[in-house]
Amino acid sequence: MATYAVVKNGAVDNMIVWDGVREFSIPDFELIEATSDARIGGSWDGNVFSFVEPPVPEPTAEQIALTENKANAKSKLAALGLSEDEISAAFGI
Repeated sequence: MATYAVVKNGAVDNMIVWDGVREFSIPDFELIEATSDARIGGSWDGNVFSFVEPPVPEPTAEQIALTENKANAKSKLAALGLSEDEISAAFGI
């Protein structure tokens, strides 16, 4: 058994485990034995697989505000004398 990349037009669409012996095909796709560089969303140039990690999106204003509000609440609870464990147990922050 080996891992194969399911490739269409040079793009890795999926990864499967196949014995490579039994008759198996997916119409309009190529099955190429995967290397450690093969990943869904990557590419196949006919010789090697490659993958570029997508950039991490910037947090939204809402996400930033939520993070700041949680930090403020946590510091105020700590100022009241609650320990980190107590704050986490009671409020999940």
